[in-house]
Amino acid sequence: MAKKPAAPTISIGISEKDRAAIVAGLSKLLAETYTLYLTTHNFHWNVTGPMFTSLHTMFMTQYTELWTAVDPIAERIRSLGHPAPGSYAQFAKLSGLPDAPATPPKALEMVRILKEGHEAVARTARQLFPTVDKASDEPTADLLTQRITVHEQTAWMLRSLLEE
Repeated sequence: MAKKPAAPTISIGISEKDRAAIVAGLSKLLAETYTLYLTTHNFHWNVTGPMFTSLHTMFMTQYTELWTAVDPIAERIRSLGHPAPGSYAQFAKLSGLPDAPATPPKALEMVRILKEGHEAVARTARQLFPTVDKASDEPTADLLTQRITVHEQTAWMLRSLLEE
């Protein structure tokens, strides 16, 4: 039986140990982004009440942005030489976010759940910065900065809807 050729080595100036630590954080970020995407899409389908039109449209904008965000996160994991997680089982293990409620909540409860989700994902991205900084991993730092910006802005907009 022919021996399988070894995978080419990765020599990008980031040690394997640091790449593995960064990938662990990015995998959690990917899982949480996908979980938040699913919850947001669920709420888009199931929102009701007097704010239906505005929330239905806002949730579509948000889930579209989240859907677009998962690919660069997964591709960064691949660029660092590791497989990207991509199953519901893997995401459930990696994500700190709760799944969408089985029974759709009222509209403002949806807003609260999504606000908490965006804040949590921003915290997850921010927690990875010391590891990324130490490894001088500028592409991942850039990706994290972009994600934090989106999640913090979205959380602010959602919080605004919850004010009395």
